[in-house]
Amino acid sequence: MKTKALLFDFDGTLLNTNELIIQTFMYIFDERFPGQYSTVDCLKFIGPSLKQTFDELTPGETEIMIAKYREWSAANHDSLVTGYEAVVETLEELHALGIKMAIVSTKSREGLARGMKILQAEHLFDAVVGLDDVEHVKPHPEPVLLALQKLGVDRSEAIMIGDNSHDIEGGKNAGVRTAGVAWSAKGVDYLMSYEPTYMLHHMRDLLEIVKGESS
Repeated sequence: MKTKALLFDFDGTLLNTNELIIQTFMYIFDERFPGQYSTVDCLKFIGPSLKQTFDELTPGETEIMIAKYREWSAANHDSLVTGYEAVVETLEELHALGIKMAIVSTKSREGLARGMKILQAEHLFDAVVGLDDVEHVKPHPEPVLLALQKLGVDRSEAIMIGDNSHDIEGGKNAGVRTAGVAWSAKGVDYLMSYEPTYMLHHMRDLLEIVKGESS
């Protein structure tokens, strides 16, 4: 069936926040677990929600740790995030083709707003689903299904796109096609192990997918 909607993860997919995330975790860990974590260790914390991460690492201190994380991240956000090649231009072309687009993220509404201000692409998205909008985050299907509901499209008409296993699994659990991005900090091989429908080596690959489908 023809693709009518594209659902995007945000961090590490549309905006390069990897350095910000890693440095924020290192700040937290250097204080809480001095000498126990390296920057490479922090890669595994890219993707899960902060609650999932700190529930596991610091049970009983989750809210305190999230507050510390968000404070440092907010103070350093604009200096550490960078863009990916041709992301906004491709989004504009997809929008011009009539493709509906949504953000489906584990980030808070406040954090997403900060990132979207940098990306300057708010006008291209028909819906935003973040941490504050759902009870269960990816890989639970709830966020993806909510985005489909907001866009008014069937699951067969959508693709979930992301840089992490949670995005691929969340899309599969919701019954939509999935696409991994080769610019993921965890690498192509990692994402391919979750068997996404597509692997995007460049953002413009989405245009080829959408345009190449029969109507």
